Amino acid sequence: MTLNDSLVSVVVPSRGGAATLPRLFDTFAQQNDPNFEVVVVLDGDIDGSRAIVDAEQRFNVSALEFPENRGRVAALNAGFAQARGEILVRCDDDLLLPAGFIAAHRAAHAKAEAEGRSVGVVGPTFNVYEDTPYARAYGRGTADAALAHAYAQGSETAWQLWAANCSETRDTFDELGGYDTDYRHYGWEDVDHGYRVHASGREIVVCKDAQADHLGAAPDTLSRALRAYHSGAARHLFLEKHPQSGLKVAKPGPGIWGRAVGVTARLLNEKGTKALSRAVDALLPLLPAAIGRKMVALTVEAAGLAGNRRPSNVKERF
Repeated sequence: MTLNDSLVSVVVPSRGGAATLPRLFDTFAQQNDPNFEVVVVLDGDIDGSRAIVDAEQRFNVSALEFPENRGRVAALNAGFAQARGEILVRCDDDLLLPAGFIAAHRAAHAKAEAEGRSVGVVGPTFNVYEDTPYARAYGRGTADAALAHAYAQGSETAWQLWAANCSETRDTFDELGGYDTDYRHYGWEDVDHGYRVHASGREIVVCKDAQADHLGAAPDTLSRALRAYHSGAARHLFLEKHPQSGLKVAKPGPGIWGRAVGVTARLLNEKGTKALSRAVDALLPLLPAAIGRKMVALTVEAAGLAGNRRPSNVKERF
């Protein structure tokens, strides 16, 4: 059996997904390639998500439920261990998928197989925002920039895009040993895995036909800056593990802006990040969009740099 004919397994890690899973399931039900299964890993069911999975009958879906929160890495590895397919797709629970999502991931792997190659596949995601002061000042602009950045990546750097929408073959996953359990907090478990796919000699393919909308983007400065802070700490761990990756050590840029980011970062810990972010969110409705954009950007960039410098301060699990 070739990858053109084999089962595609989609693993969906989820915690508190009762509001997002029904929308995701609607897009699974509209797929034009029916040869797939979905494994939803409930990382502690805190909102009745299990009932939503159990009630779904439009496609092949099962639930794997943890009794408590174990984190995203544990959820991903458990889901892929249970999956039966030869093509393994990671899909976060807050995405909206195109009707050709399964077919696009399959086609990318089948093409590589026909050419005697093995690849990793990334489907870009586009952050969708409600109309808020944060979205107008910062969110929508960064969403457009992030999507353009994804499509501009070459084969040597596309591994940095490995995240909410990606796939590999069963052979690749088994060879690499799954996601690294050392990543216990927010972020970079995905980039680490993407880098290991790349370092194994496999090309990372950016697949436009698998592009999905992302509904779970940070809705305000507070959540965006906290993600940056925790992600900064995880980046520190990545650089310790993969100094040969070519990824640069995080530091402020040149000029007045870089100095402002650096000074702000030195003043921030997690508590300070929260306080500054709340102040910015309070001011955004009162400010011109251009000024608001600069304030959010300063807070987010400084928080990421502060987290990178203070990895031992990161306590929360996402």
